[in-house]
Amino acid sequence: MMQFLLFIISYPIIWVLSRLPMSMLYLLSDVLYFLIYTVFKYRKQVVLENLKLVFPEKTAIERKKIAKQFFTHFTDLFVESIKAFSISKKEILKRYTYKNPELVNNYFKKKRNIALMGAHQANWEWSISLPLVLETPLYGAYTRLSNKYFEKWVRESREKFGCIGYKTSEMVKGMQQRFANKEQGAYLLLSDQSPQVHKTYYWSEFFGVKVPIHTGAEMLSKKFDLVVINYITKKIKRGYYETEFQLITETPKEFKDYEITDKYIALTEKNILEQPEFYLWSHKRFKHRNKVPAAFQ
Repeated sequence: MMQFLLFIISYPIIWVLSRLPMSMLYLLSDVLYFLIYTVFKYRKQVVLENLKLVFPEKTAIERKKIAKQFFTHFTDLFVESIKAFSISKKEILKRYTYKNPELVNNYFKKKRNIALMGAHQANWEWSISLPLVLETPLYGAYTRLSNKYFEKWVRESREKFGCIGYKTSEMVKGMQQRFANKEQGAYLLLSDQSPQVHKTYYWSEFFGVKVPIHTGAEMLSKKFDLVVINYITKKIKRGYYETEFQLITETPKEFKDYEITDKYIALTEKNILEQPEFYLWSHKRFKHRNKVPAAFQ
């Protein structure tokens, strides 16, 4: 009952907001920035601590500047996520462009299946538009929402351009079924977040800090012989983004354990350094840094 009540209260508000022009939504973002950064200071200390770990060579003033830029972008991302519920094909393709989709499409024409690795950089919510430029069916792993009413609504929104969402725990089973049926596809796997320690097989350095690393994308690419492609999104200006695809390998089985993961980490670090203010610094990415098992020290 509480889930339904929360949904019927929130739904009309989000529905109305999503239909506002972006100019009005960015005015809302400016207000939210003031409230989140100045008044409530939401995860402000987490962001500053993460930046200190990653950029120890920078001064406190320089890191604070990045933090303020991040929170400005963070509230923009919030309203852009709301806009995703109603955004049209025409508008999203104008605001979220793709530099080289032919890299992915050429492998599809060669009858290859693809792992698309990515990070929480710039705007990942609008990557729901990927099926509009890719010729291959697209499947994405996601964490299911606890509220079943929001879950249905959010899933429908994320799938409206053609992406098919799977609960993370069901992704491998789904892949096995599609391979058994000889169905091609690309699999979208965001891989920069912090896995549960007890499920971690690999610890490595991320910006010089040893942390647990997701290795699912590498495991799946070797198991199913997937072409591994990284995708990075850059912010061109407010409300406009460009995504580029970067080949990691087309022969995953030739790599030793964790070499593909290391290549992804190196690419992700490079891409973040080019626009550090647009990475998701509010996530507690380094929370397990003091729990490194002896075998990985």
